[in-house]
Amino acid sequence: MIDTKALRQEQIEKSRQVIRHDVFSASFTPKFIAGADVGFEKSGTVTCAAIAVLQYPSLELVEYQIARIDTLLPYIPGLLSFREYPALMAAWQKLRLRPDLVMVDGQGIAHPRRFGVASHFGLLADIPTIGVAKSRLCGEHIPVGEAQGSRQPLMEHGEQIGVVLRSKKRCNPLYISLGHKICLDSAVFWVEQCMKGYKLPEPTRWADGISSRKVVF
Repeated sequence: MIDTKALRQEQIEKSRQVIRHDVFSASFTPKFIAGADVGFEKSGTVTCAAIAVLQYPSLELVEYQIARIDTLLPYIPGLLSFREYPALMAAWQKLRLRPDLVMVDGQGIAHPRRFGVASHFGLLADIPTIGVAKSRLCGEHIPVGEAQGSRQPLMEHGEQIGVVLRSKKRCNPLYISLGHKICLDSAVFWVEQCMKGYKLPEPTRWADGISSRKVVF
């Protein structure tokens, strides 16, 4: 029996540990930026996490690692990070290169209890993380302009929890939120710095391709 009430309480408690400001200096330039993505195989019984490490500013792939583990938790709305983080941490432990920043396919603080997978992973790995989600989990925003780069704040209960960014024309917007050890403005800045004409920034685009086997090496 899964104690969902205890897991939700854990999210609330751990969300208080999330650092919402930059831990790096204003002149910070990362050497490596990683993207992380999680998928499920064999009817959801296997969790597959991929982490792709890109050199910055070339955005060339320099390392990737994949971890497949038995799925430990069924899908429960709002508790997805508990289902995903074990595989993410397994892939993280395999990395030879340590990135300075990780973009995670999923929510950061744009979560009902301000503790999505990007925040959960960032806290456990003790690394600056950004949530780069393809859909909205919570919050409200006014329509985003059609021009590339258009954005609107994502708000909930008077608090800005993210930015809705039109990263490419004629594509649905991305939902950017801070994960851990970074502020929202910096999170959006680094996502934009990693765009190369696709909807997704290069780090999560590579991670998504690797985890879904769209990329063949």
